[in-house]
Amino acid sequence: MTYQPKSEFLSVMIERGFVADCTDYESLDNALLAGVVPAYIGYDATAKSLHVGHLMNIMVLRWFQKTGHKPITLMGGGTTKVGDPSFRSDERPLLDAEAIDNNIAGMQKVFAKYLSYGEAENDAIMLNNAEWLDNLNYLEFLRDIGRHFSVNRMLSFESVKSRLDREQSLSFLEFNYMILQAYDFLELNDRYGCLLQMGGSDQWGNIVNGVDLTRRVLDNTIFGLTTPLLTTSDGRKMGKSQGGAIWLNEDMLSPYEFWQFWRNTTDADVGRFLKIFTELSVEECDRLAALEGSAINDAKIILANEVTSLCHGSEAAKTAEATAREVFEKGGIGDDLPTVTLTADDLGDGVSIVQLIVKAGLVKSGKEAKRLISENGAKLNDEPLTNAGLMIDAAALATPIKLSAGKKRHALVQLAG
Repeated sequence: MTYQPKSEFLSVMIERGFVADCTDYESLDNALLAGVVPAYIGYDATAKSLHVGHLMNIMVLRWFQKTGHKPITLMGGGTTKVGDPSFRSDERPLLDAEAIDNNIAGMQKVFAKYLSYGEAENDAIMLNNAEWLDNLNYLEFLRDIGRHFSVNRMLSFESVKSRLDREQSLSFLEFNYMILQAYDFLELNDRYGCLLQMGGSDQWGNIVNGVDLTRRVLDNTIFGLTTPLLTTSDGRKMGKSQGGAIWLNEDMLSPYEFWQFWRNTTDADVGRFLKIFTELSVEECDRLAALEGSAINDAKIILANEVTSLCHGSEAAKTAEATAREVFEKGGIGDDLPTVTLTADDLGDGVSIVQLIVKAGLVKSGKEAKRLISENGAKLNDEPLTNAGLMIDAAALATPIKLSAGKKRHALVQLAG
């Protein structure tokens, strides 16, 4: 990065590693210096919760507001009905209006933790693109908007090209998505004076389309800024664990499991993640990243506490850390461990230990559970578990039992009272 920004927002973004590309650094920098700039990131409502993969851009919006500007969280009530094809190998399943509204309600819970919404000049606002997309007149839209798009150019975007290169189908429905997203930017600029769209680098083509469309239709100059696609040091996509997505809503993933995800960060990722997912100074992030040997674990605990405090509150972070210390350092149970509660009907005459390991979310299948046991990776109440045929009955669950997969993943199983 050779550009030296003058605005606080761009300085923070570049220094902390948030920037992949920008349509015009200098002009955006000048706009940010001139006054409060509205900017948006769009979120399609494909699930009831956002996940860790969204967290980088949520932090971008948080920094945008902290440096004096106005974030817009745009919920994709309209575009979710079409589906974004970006870098996907298949078409998204289509959701009905009720499912989309339920997902939006779940996703909104997260934003309130990171952004301040209200009526002040740089308070965040939440919008839904169904407001202008649901009632579009198709013929008018083709005539007034569609004529500005070159199919040749759209086919050249990497997100589309990669799909076609693999000879995988790209439906006309999905092909329209990039036009609708570009139109969102035009509408937000026209209605709310929005000057900037931000998003992951996989959205670059869609963002550039919006910048170009707004210039053509409204003769207004607007900007795009993308963040790098985040992968862990071993090349895995950020936000996935052996148990699935790392959700941000506590009703879909407990604060303890969320905390543990960050505590398990690999050594090589600690410094980068501290800069992106916390508000600690860059100097402190560098100091913690430089710790060696067992001391790096202290940095991981700080990372887990800082990220969990932002997402779930400081008390949840303290409780998660206390539980982890109880489980790992003292060999105890811990009050906040993920818990599976079985009814008498669930239990019947007994449940195999293999089934319980799967139910507890420690592995995805019985085959994996059996392999875990055979490789001496499973424990029952902190003792090695060697018998894959073990049956657990009501007597065994007179008190909760603790299951472990390796050193870092634990769960409780208890009988309903």
